[in-house]
Amino acid sequence: MLRGVTTGHPRSHRRNRRRLPRLLLAIGVVGVLAAVAYVVVPQLLPPGPRPLFQMPVGCGETWQVGTYPGHGDYDVDFFPLKGDQWGQPVLASYAGTVTVAGINGSLGGRTPDNPEGPRGRGGGYWVKIDHGGRWETQYLHLLEPPMVAVGDQVVQGEQIGRIGSTGNSGAPHLHYEQRVGWRKVETWFDGQPSGITHDDAEYTMRLTSNNCAGAQS
Repeated sequence: MLRGVTTGHPRSHRRNRRRLPRLLLAIGVVGVLAAVAYVVVPQLLPPGPRPLFQMPVGCGETWQVGTYPGHGDYDVDFFPLKGDQWGQPVLASYAGTVTVAGINGSLGGRTPDNPEGPRGRGGGYWVKIDHGGRWETQYLHLLEPPMVAVGDQVVQGEQIGRIGSTGNSGAPHLHYEQRVGWRKVETWFDGQPSGITHDDAEYTMRLTSNNCAGAQS
């Protein structure tokens, strides 16, 4: 009777099988570290010059701008002083790349037809734009899905959405932020600080937008 013939070394095969999971684990760890470095390292670099941000509303329009206790330091709310509160255009404050365009939290049920509907959570429909040099702007509580998509290149003054009251919002308005990396900072418009730096007390003022064609430099 012929016996089965084996070639190679069974023990070495077992060692190779044991090494494979370790190799895959090592590759996975390296991949995770590379991904973390890709996200974190840019945030450690010094920011670039502040862009010449403009108000995120139409050229020549005057809006109520302000904050209130519990709103969040440096957060700014925009309320229109003329026309319908719902649906007014929201414009990009400066040119950049859209990095977020979707839903933050939940939408709730406040609409022009049902303005007292249930509140949602978070920012509702929102957009985030990367302006380079670690500078970002955020636009929250939009009426409907944003008019831009992730990866879109936008120019200053381009419409990205409409005023609404989605998310945790009591009335139609735009919640707006300027950020350097992960850090919120005081909003500047047309080269001037807004003066909204904290939410210790209610604070409102009226500002006129210079988000006009050719304003960006």
